[in-house]
Amino acid sequence: MHLSPRCGARTRSGSSCCSPAMPNGRCRMHGGASPGAPKGPRNGMYRHGRYTAEAVETRRELSEWLRLMRRAAEGVG
Repeated sequence: MHLSPRCGARTRSGSSCCSPAMPNGRCRMHGGASPGAPKGPRNGMYRHGRYTAEAVETRRELSEWLRLMRRAAEGVG
């Protein structure tokens, strides 16, 4: 740990950051945005299928139908 390369970014006090560097050359504080979770099934998101494009579209259609039915019920009563 002590022999790992250092970040070297300038801190607000003007000194160099002494935190260990990640592969991109900066520490976790100065390294920028994370690349995020892996895409696709490697991330484990397809457990139940709730967020597949088909399921999301089905929920949107159902919400639209419910909205229309509520408007129709309000107009009648």
